[in-house]
Amino acid sequence: MSSLPRVVVLLSGGGTNLQALIDSAATSELGAQLVGVISNRPAAFGLERAAKAGIATRLLDHTAFDSREAFDTALMAEIDQFQPDIVVLAGFMRILTPAFTEHYLGKMLNIHPSLLPKFQGLHTHQRAIDAGDNCHGVTVHFVTAELDGGPAAIQAIVPIEQQDDAASLAQRVQVQEHIIYPMAVNWLASGRLRYQAGKAWLDGSPLPVQGFQIDSRL
Repeated sequence: MSSLPRVVVLLSGGGTNLQALIDSAATSELGAQLVGVISNRPAAFGLERAAKAGIATRLLDHTAFDSREAFDTALMAEIDQFQPDIVVLAGFMRILTPAFTEHYLGKMLNIHPSLLPKFQGLHTHQRAIDAGDNCHGVTVHFVTAELDGGPAAIQAIVPIEQQDDAASLAQRVQVQEHIIYPMAVNWLASGRLRYQAGKAWLDGSPLPVQGFQIDSRL
């Protein structure tokens, strides 16, 4: 049995970031083992990706629950059966209750397609274009009770080109997502990254608000 830290991934859709984690684990670069994938949507292609990789899957359809609290309670029970060291949100389209985020505080990561704290929420690519920004990007952050508000671990900066629309920008941002999410999971699994006193720390030092930044423009 592997002694590597145990990771559970939550998703709602295609699972491209899950695939990046699977690929990283296959080369031992992730430094962690993917032990379970849970979806709240039956049609999520990410479940097929997980099954193909030999990872246990669970479906917990949120429409079967009469409240957000009831769903989150059931989801915690499913997650905890895997005894995870890390919980990874990979396109999990649910607003989580404070009780849920507190239960996994310091060991749950999310990836958000913007340079947080800018453009929390949805439609981030179009919002960045509409704002006239010259750069956009993606952030991996610790999950707290504030939506997309936990401290950042790492960001990748992506230029906005004059000809960009939301789709073309999203495509380039996604390339960076697949690079930085395995990095952040590896840091957390190895103990380099940690959550302390409301901040993200890397290698014993507190990170700035933007986290560790990679600039793909360079």
